[in-house]
Amino acid sequence: MLLSAGEAKNLGPSSGPNRLRDLCTFCTISLDQEEVYRTKVYEKSVSPFYGEDFYFEIPRPFQCLSFYVYAKSMFQIRDLPIGKVAIRKEDLYKYCGKENWFQLQPVDPHSEVQGKVHLEMKLNELITENGSICQQLVVQIIACQGLPLISGQNCDPYATVTLVGPARWVYKNEVKLKVVELWNNGNLAQDVFLGETRVSVKILRSDNAHKAWYLLQPKGNGTKSKPDDLGSLRLKVTYTEDNVLPSPCYMALRNLMLKSPDVKPISASAAHVLGDICRESVGYDALLPVVRLLLHHNRLLPFLTSVAALELENTQEANTIFRGNSLATRCIDDMMKIVGKSYLTVTLKPVLNEIFESNKTCEIDPVKLKEGDNVEVNKENLQGYVHKVFTSITQSSSSCPPLMCDVFRSLRQLASKRFPADPHVQYSAVSSFIFLRFFAVAVLSPHTFQLRTHHPDPEISRTLTLISKTIQSLGSWGSLSKNKLVRQLLVRRCAEGTKLRCVHVIFNREVHKRAQGRKRLGKKNFKKRWLRVTNQELSYHKQKGKEALCVIPVKNILGVEKLEESAFNRKNMFQVIHSEKPLYVQAGNCVETNSWIEVLSQVSRCNPGRLSTFHPSAYVGGSWLCCTETNESTPGCKPCTATLLANIQLDIDCDRETERIFSFFSSSRSRLQKMEDACAGMSVYLGQQEECSAFTIQDPKETFRTIKELGEVLDDLQAHHDSKGALTDEPGTM
Repeated sequence: MLLSAGEAKNLGPSSGPNRLRDLCTFCTISLDQEEVYRTKVYEKSVSPFYGEDFYFEIPRPFQCLSFYVYAKSMFQIRDLPIGKVAIRKEDLYKYCGKENWFQLQPVDPHSEVQGKVHLEMKLNELITENGSICQQLVVQIIACQGLPLISGQNCDPYATVTLVGPARWVYKNEVKLKVVELWNNGNLAQDVFLGETRVSVKILRSDNAHKAWYLLQPKGNGTKSKPDDLGSLRLKVTYTEDNVLPSPCYMALRNLMLKSPDVKPISASAAHVLGDICRESVGYDALLPVVRLLLHHNRLLPFLTSVAALELENTQEANTIFRGNSLATRCIDDMMKIVGKSYLTVTLKPVLNEIFESNKTCEIDPVKLKEGDNVEVNKENLQGYVHKVFTSITQSSSSCPPLMCDVFRSLRQLASKRFPADPHVQYSAVSSFIFLRFFAVAVLSPHTFQLRTHHPDPEISRTLTLISKTIQSLGSWGSLSKNKLVRQLLVRRCAEGTKLRCVHVIFNREVHKRAQGRKRLGKKNFKKRWLRVTNQELSYHKQKGKEALCVIPVKNILGVEKLEESAFNRKNMFQVIHSEKPLYVQAGNCVETNSWIEVLSQVSRCNPGRLSTFHPSAYVGGSWLCCTETNESTPGCKPCTATLLANIQLDIDCDRETERIFSFFSSSRSRLQKMEDACAGMSVYLGQQEECSAFTIQDPKETFRTIKELGEVLDDLQAHHDSKGALTDEPGTM
């Protein structure tokens, strides 16, 4: 999902004492009632411009996507909700890919509901004491699903049933509605309303039980008077939901794509054909699922080598090597973004945090200087930041992922072979990616690489722009600067995997951690802790900046996996399996859970002795809850999801990626047909025709053969989709 929180207008009530004037505002994004992102705080404006983009995979089912606007006050304990925009999942398609202005709605605790309830209802005939016959309503609450977290924990629900009628007995036509309300038992705190559902008794028949799932609704079904004008919010939502078929349906297309690295010439491969026919419509976006699929099956390196060699054949000048936007450069860019996320975090996050927190002015353009600015001081600030960023980059080779090292080594060899007279081309081939397309881009937009949680303010953004431009200049091999040897050393080390040992903070957040002792289980065993991971150790602290309470060397981590919710009745749990007792941690939300697992898996990916199996639940009361084994040292009962050195490719859903590839082919069938016709024309007329210039066709016969095979595979897969669409389930009741 890609979300753009643009701007807000006229926030707060349009009149009266509650009109916002001097309060700072921010916007949060929630899946149902779980906050997953928030923007920066915008100071003293009723029409703030947020200008932030958020891209994330949704790791769980959801019913509603919500945006809340809050006012941050110096004199309030809690932030003040101004209003919200809530979009149900089934309505997202109406707004997909377009900017829309949404009117803010009031935030009412009794309207913040989610989930559904499974009810069984029955009317029984009874004889009263005076001999008359009446009907009695029997209601059973079978189950609930999708209820919200309360203070980060699973709720403790109970239900109340109310009849809208004159008496406890149900006489014919005298009762119109039955109301079922769900509440969270707050124990010492106030009970929290979870939602209600209203059912007409008229649907019931004597002696017949009625079972159905009902979505929970706001109190009173959400009926309320017209609210005051709270302002509006401009949003752009791009939501994609893949309709994935059973895995065998994708076997033919998947095998055809995986065969691409072996096809000679590479331009005749199915993967290259996809990039060719989609270039005009979606650019090279269609290549991302191809890269992910090849990555999962360890077929990406030979494919990248082949497409890079093809581009070098058409490169005439060594100083323009890999400078354009091509199929090869886009595939390598996508590869670096996928496998290099932790590399960026290790290398840039510590110095970026310092830049954001210190917020020194670095403007050196006389036109843009503010009153009181000293250009010499600003120049020193900029030089200091650039030195720290550049030093972090040049000392980062030990963290460079193995696949990136292999690709860079291949690029060096290809470049030297293509331009043997240029001794520096082997380095410029790599620096054009590592500096210009990787580090410089991440410095410029750290929030898009999850290096920061929100978009920087204008002044910091300007600082990052200046640093990024300087890094691009330092990384350009056309510049004969004194840093040439340093760049050369980094490129060689990245390509050769040379080890340097520097400590970098990678990720840190406040979490809830279960005590590792043998105390009695209970909520009090979970405490707030500051969890911190570097490239050498995982530690937790009582508070940020305090001394570590426990340190786990990264080299001792044997696995990082999710923990079943039933283990401790808590969501968003994961476990760090190491040489001692497992560390059980509850993250702030589902997105943070995935981030922790990914980061910890990456830093420990090369550890010897990593586990191939694990226990998805906890050891409680003398046995494992998952498999009931009584021996605590019993090997795991479930395969690890991050085996094979915790490589990123094993987190890829190949069926989903193949479905995306199919959708790109399907939307470009007309272009595929034109390419087929061009191949046929070249074979008949033995030469390059005008209609062929839009495609890369080196061998028309081999390309024609690939396209014909693709057509048969796509038709067969479309037939599977059509047959699935023709099947209809018996409609349920909501």
